[in-house]
Amino acid sequence: MNVYPNGGAVMGLFKSKAEKELDCIIQRLAMNMSNNYKDNAQYDLKELEAAFIALRDGGSLKESAISKYEAVITGYREKMKGYSHKDQKPYW
Repeated sequence: MNVYPNGGAVMGLFKSKAEKELDCIIQRLAMNMSNNYKDNAQYDLKELEAAFIALRDGGSLKESAISKYEAVITGYREKMKGYSHKDQKPYW
């Protein structure tokens, strides 16, 4: 399953531990979005942003990885604008 909005490859063989950690959060976020678990998806996006900032500031990510994950986070932010249960109708 490809969770990157730009169609980037998810190989995993030569990724750093930091990248694998971010990929795990991205997979969980994509799964929660596909299952319409809006609260969990919102939480996962916040967790992804926090983990990215911590790993970037800690020097665990290369420049190429930083730009890739910034694009992924921006893409998910755009997808999730107004993404909540508030727009859900109260009747079935």
